[in-house]
Amino acid sequence: MIKRIRLMGILNVTPDSFYDAGRYFNPDKAVKRAFEMRDEGADIIDIGGESTRPGSIGVAAGEEIDRVCPVIESIRKEIGIPISVDTNKSSVAEAALKAGASMVNDISGLTFDPEMAGVIARYKAGAVLMHIRGTPENMQQDPRYDDLMMEIYTFLENSRDRALNMGIDADKIVLDPGIGFGKTMEDNYRILAGLDRLKPLNCEIMIGLSRKSLLGRLYDKDSDRLPGTIALNVISLMHGADIIRVHDVKEHRLALTAVEKFYEVNP
Repeated sequence: MIKRIRLMGILNVTPDSFYDAGRYFNPDKAVKRAFEMRDEGADIIDIGGESTRPGSIGVAAGEEIDRVCPVIESIRKEIGIPISVDTNKSSVAEAALKAGASMVNDISGLTFDPEMAGVIARYKAGAVLMHIRGTPENMQQDPRYDDLMMEIYTFLENSRDRALNMGIDADKIVLDPGIGFGKTMEDNYRILAGLDRLKPLNCEIMIGLSRKSLLGRLYDKDSDRLPGTIALNVISLMHGADIIRVHDVKEHRLALTAVEKFYEVNP
C-alpha cells in the first residue's frame, strides 16, 4: 500500500476569511469543526487568526493570539493529529506552540519576522515555508516574473537554508510555492505543472489552492468551486505535491481514496 496522501484541514478563526467569512470565528464552533475535520480524514489541522487574502491588512499579534490559542488549548489533548498555526509573527507562533501546536505555517517563508526561525527551532516544531512576493496587502498589484519556477525555487531554497542554519530539523520542513500569493492566474497553473522542479530541494511540497480565485475566475460568482479544487489538487499530486491544504476535508478524502488506489495498482 502506498503512503497515505496527507490533508491539512483549514480552520480560520477570523471574521474576514475569503471563504469561511467568519463561520468559525466563535471558539466553540471552531473547536467543533476541528474535531469534524479530524473525523473526516484530516492529517493536520491548520489554525489561522489573521486573513491573508489579497488586499487584507494584518491584525495585532495580541489579537491573533487571542483568536488561535483558546482553540488550540481546547483541542490539543484529544485531537490526536498535529496542530499547525498559520502565522507570520514569531510572538504568535511561540504562544501557539506553548499552547499545543507543533507546526508553524509561515506564508512569508521566514522573511517577515527575523525571530521566526529561532522560535520554531527552539520548540523543535515543523515549518511550512511559503513563497510570496510582496505582502497580502499589495501582492496582487501586477506580479511579474522573468522565470517563475526558478525564482520560486531560489526563494524557497533560501528559506529552507535559513531554517536549517537556525536548527530546524530537515525532515520537519515543508515547502509551499504559494498559489495566489503574488501570482497571476496563469502563473498559478504553471506552478502546478512545474512542481517537479522543486523536488531537488529535498523537502515535502504542500499546495494550498482550495477555492481560490484561480478557480473562481473560471465560473460565475455563484458557482461551486469545490469540483475544480479537487481536480487541481489531484493534478498537483500527480506533479509532485505531498500535502494538500483544503477547506473540504471529507470530499477530498473520498477523492484521494481513489487516487491512492490508482497509485497502489500503478506504483
